[in-house]
Amino acid sequence: MPTRRAPKQSFVEFFRDLPDPRLDRRKRHDLVEMLVITLCAVLTGAESWIEIEQFGKVRLDWLRTFLKLENGIPSHDTFGRVFRLLDPEEFGRRFLDWIQSVCLKGKGRIIAIDGKTLRRSYDRADHKAAVHMISAWAVECRLVLGQLRTEAKSNEITAIPELLRLLDVKGCIVTIDAMGCQKAIAQQITKAGGEYVLGLKGNQTQLRDEVDHFFRCAERDDYAHLDHDRHETVEKDHGRVERREYRIVAEASFEACGEWGGLRAVGMVQSERTTAEGTSRETRYYICSRMMSAQAFAAAVRGHWGVENGLHWALDVVFREDDSRVRKDHAPENLSIVRRLALNLLREEKTICKYGLKAKRHRCAIDNSYLIEVLGV
Repeated sequence: MPTRRAPKQSFVEFFRDLPDPRLDRRKRHDLVEMLVITLCAVLTGAESWIEIEQFGKVRLDWLRTFLKLENGIPSHDTFGRVFRLLDPEEFGRRFLDWIQSVCLKGKGRIIAIDGKTLRRSYDRADHKAAVHMISAWAVECRLVLGQLRTEAKSNEITAIPELLRLLDVKGCIVTIDAMGCQKAIAQQITKAGGEYVLGLKGNQTQLRDEVDHFFRCAERDDYAHLDHDRHETVEKDHGRVERREYRIVAEASFEACGEWGGLRAVGMVQSERTTAEGTSRETRYYICSRMMSAQAFAAAVRGHWGVENGLHWALDVVFREDDSRVRKDHAPENLSIVRRLALNLLREEKTICKYGLKAKRHRCAIDNSYLIEVLGV
């Protein structure tokens, strides 16, 4: 029999004081118990309020082994109404408190910040655009640290500073793509004691042109008299060969450097991808708040790219987030928090089921003892 992992503070404790949006006379079901039922249902594959209600009714006797459920299982309409009214900011703050207690802090930890649109969350009848979420991803832990909602991808610039204010980035390297390459964001990270690696594209034309010219001159002179480092990787998979060369140079003499909150180095990634159809090449530039080895720079860049597979792919393929038709009020955002909570819990369980997320989710559906192990209550 596998050894049960050492007990830790249950996630439930972090949600005990979550404000209940219902009137007292309408509170037939305990809010935290509803959250636990919803989370258990999502862990076992539920994707709608009806499926969550069905899960609760089928597993009622089992649920009562650790929940009171004095008035039984709420209806699917009750689940939907409560999640529409629940304050996602308060819900998200407690999620953040919980996960930061789980994910160990440490110098050099990489936090990737990236956005994702919940594609089916648009509501044509109410002229409501699809919800866009900004998530913070702990690269080494492979856990979601927190998230915020925006109304559109273009609003990432205003949402990222809000998310950063919720995170403890001291001693960490924060990576953001070109959308978040903003002077105020760079200064915010360094003032909080963190470092940054920011993608650089056309939205910062002057600085990008300077960096591009700098690297062209450096390559022409074979990086003579420059404090620099180089790292190369080659990956072969399914007939595809990808070569990446990472260069980082200590340089703070650009005209725009003084406005960028401690810009100390610039990086370049040259990618070459060869398939049966031919060879394609791409060059990307980055700005960094400190000089580091090219291998550490590569880890930060690749860690950020890993958000697509580690987070977005898992939410879309394992949890079918893009197919969710939950649309009303705060419900899409709150249910997305539940999915990320479920994703983190599945990733945290490493002692019993050592297969992938789909296999773990299936085991939750057929094995109550394993579901309890994942839940940690």
